[in-house]
Amino acid sequence: MHDKKLADESGLYFPPESLVLEDSGFQGYEAPGAGRTLRPKKKPCGRELSAFDKALNQLLSRYRVVVEHAISGVKRCRIVFDTFRCWRHGLVDEVVLAASGLQNLRVNTRAVTAR
Repeated sequence: MHDKKLADESGLYFPPESLVLEDSGFQGYEAPGAGRTLRPKKKPCGRELSAFDKALNQLLSRYRVVVEHAISGVKRCRIVFDTFRCWRHGLVDEVVLAASGLQNLRVNTRAVTAR
């Protein structure tokens, strides 16, 4: 399912004072209740981005890369990444929760051994 469609169907609501950082996959999505949304600027056809827009995109990508690395860490558990065919009610959530817990354990263990 596409990111925007999933966000539309999930019924998310953000507090009015919140700042939502989006990626370009959410083009056309309005975060319900959010005070402000930031999305990277796309390069216009035949023109270049302004220096301000490039700097803003660079700043946003610093935050996005942390999120993307966390997602890829969870996907190391192939059961999350591959097609999941066991559709017992609630099992998908349990599998994602277990994979996220394993990723947190991996990160915390790495942080302890690095000291």
